[in-house]
Amino acid sequence: MRLDLDVSQHQLSWQELLARVRLAEEAGFAAAWVFDHFKPLYGDPSGPCLEAWTLLAALAAQTGRVRLGTMVTGVTYRHPSVLAAEAVTVDHVSGGRLELGLGAAWFADEHRQLGIDFPPARERAERLEEAVQVMRLLMTTDDARFDGRHYRLDEASYHPRPVQQPHPPIWIGASGERLTLPIVGRHADVWNAFPPAGDIARKWAIVAEHAERAGREPATIVRSSFLSLSAPWDQVRAQAEALRAAGVSILAVSWPAEGRPRLEAFIEQVMPDLVPM
Repeated sequence: MRLDLDVSQHQLSWQELLARVRLAEEAGFAAAWVFDHFKPLYGDPSGPCLEAWTLLAALAAQTGRVRLGTMVTGVTYRHPSVLAAEAVTVDHVSGGRLELGLGAAWFADEHRQLGIDFPPARERAERLEEAVQVMRLLMTTDDARFDGRHYRLDEASYHPRPVQQPHPPIWIGASGERLTLPIVGRHADVWNAFPPAGDIARKWAIVAEHAERAGREPATIVRSSFLSLSAPWDQVRAQAEALRAAGVSILAVSWPAEGRPRLEAFIEQVMPDLVPM
């Protein structure tokens, strides 16, 4: 089982974010994750919320081992050609430590307040699928052409190529059985799924079906999910084991509401049981 750390980016200064990511690196977490929003999702709505991709570049320059990514980037926020260039830049700054997390976006109020278009669910799903294809082409191909409903490329090339070949792992966060899980099956390297374990096991059948239809081997798609630390430790262990049994091999540990001491207790008392040294 691989363990990552979701640093819970809401309401945090640069100094605190850097401290949390450095803790993740020092404690042996495989990756540290931020989110991609322009306002906090809870607490003071006027509180700080640093932009995700410039933040990843800064964190990459201040760390040396831990992998970095957004859990996940809504494709409505940036044109995929721009996002591909940002992703490649972070991959180079980090020396090949980027995890490329994508999703269809969901926060309607944020879009409305900032004047960003928020299309209906079906169009957002279409944009997600096209964005993955556009970004993969730009990261791997010269003179790329793409003629989609929402995005186009006309003999487009972008250099340099990513450090990670052929490109950083593409994560897709999805739960929608009709629209977004089929996209996971067709395109994702990693499926980021929400607990409980029973839902993941049931929805995996949808992902696997669409992978096979696309000529992909379902077993090549890695399953990831989240682990809360707010329950008693025996329940935390049981939840991790249930997710493992559902095929999850990467768990993003959520920074606990109880604060850093709770996380440090997890690192000392539970983490060695989940990730044997």
